[in-house]
Amino acid sequence: MQIRPFTAGDADSVSAVHRRAFGGRTDESRIVQRLHDADKAVVSLVAVENDRIVGHVLFSPTSVENRGENLKLAGLAPVGVLPENQNEGVGSLLIQYGLPECRDAGIDAVVVLGDPGYYSRFGFERASEYGLGNEYGADEGFMVKPLTEGALDDADGIVTYQPEFQQDEE
Repeated sequence: MQIRPFTAGDADSVSAVHRRAFGGRTDESRIVQRLHDADKAVVSLVAVENDRIVGHVLFSPTSVENRGENLKLAGLAPVGVLPENQNEGVGSLLIQYGLPECRDAGIDAVVVLGDPGYYSRFGFERASEYGLGNEYGADEGFMVKPLTEGALDDADGIVTYQPEFQQDEE
């Protein structure tokens, strides 16, 4: 298994991965395409096995109301793995490779909206414990992982995702 950065030539394969990973739904593949088109991917990685893309993860900038430029956050979403490659650690590898790349890109912390049982294994904790809420009103499933020492010491506010997450189906 090779983990490498996304390239423009990967777009169709990555779109297919997300459509299949999410049971034919196109929301995630459209979000990935819109974020790439807008040059808003902080980190975008693919998992390749036998010259075939089997997984993808994307981290995009998020913002915190009333925090200005002080706290640089990225949102982990989406992560997708082909159904036949799920439960083989592909998604975990993508996340494990992506987190240090986010730190190297100057990101202070990463947020995710997902299963606490899954994401806690990567060091994610309930974001509300740090004073962070989200525009979706989720609590237990909204989590954060600091990437730099003390990054969340003064965190407080509502985290918002890029507008590409909100666009209606076309």
